[in-house]
Amino acid sequence: MFKTLSLVTVAMIAFAANSLLCRMALANTSIDPASFTVLRLMSGAIALVVLSLISQSRKSNVETPIKFWHDLNNNASVLGGVSLFVYAICFSYAYISMSTGTGALLLFGAVQLTMISVGLFKGERFKKLQWLGFVLAFAGLIILLLPGASAPSLMSGVIMTTAGVAWGVYSLLGKKSASALMSTSGNFIYAALFCIPILVASYLNSGEFTQDKAGIYYALASGIFASGCGYAIWYSALPLVKSTTAATVQLSVPVLASLMGWIVLGEALTMQIVIASIITLGGISLVIRK
Repeated sequence: MFKTLSLVTVAMIAFAANSLLCRMALANTSIDPASFTVLRLMSGAIALVVLSLISQSRKSNVETPIKFWHDLNNNASVLGGVSLFVYAICFSYAYISMSTGTGALLLFGAVQLTMISVGLFKGERFKKLQWLGFVLAFAGLIILLLPGASAPSLMSGVIMTTAGVAWGVYSLLGKKSASALMSTSGNFIYAALFCIPILVASYLNSGEFTQDKAGIYYALASGIFASGCGYAIWYSALPLVKSTTAATVQLSVPVLASLMGWIVLGEALTMQIVIASIITLGGISLVIRK
């Protein structure tokens, strides 16, 4: 139980850091969503392959390069790469045309609907106290985000909802992972390959790529640490929890992101945030308790 809780906690902190880095890059620098996504996914793929090679080299039987790539391919999936790419690109484009509160509500609403629906279809069930916890957790999220939300355009709403569904699918695939690091590495490689058309199109359109140094640094930090390492940890935790539980704990991400905004960016910590955080985290505790 302690191992599972630790993995989930670290993964949620990584997700919150990722949210913060994306917001800082896309709102405060001139980097465009396409360049941010390409750098994020490609840097994550490179970092994960290096980590995978180091991990494999420490085993008693060192693998040949061909065997290594074969294992990567066996642990990953095209669907995993597609869902990761769709989530990343849709998330980046949707957030530049809607408020943070609206985006988070649409994103996590879609994640919950996707993962809980699949969990219930497979026979997973909440107990009465867990249902209460889920309702409280989602209510806390609404209290936290709804006052700052505004109605987005139909297209932006569809794009963010698509990002949520894609992330839900990516998380569900992680429950079947036999090797979290190898699966995540392979999925990132597939996702990075889908970035190639974006690179070509961007270059043909403008003849150059983004030169915003701060935006590049944020993208690299997001890709290597918050996304690459964070998603590998998440894939380590997913086989240990139910789909319904995995969906619910992700409601903590906006809360953690708000707290990080207060600590890192000096954003205001209002009574609304404090109350919403207590309600959300309290609800999550009811869901995950045995």
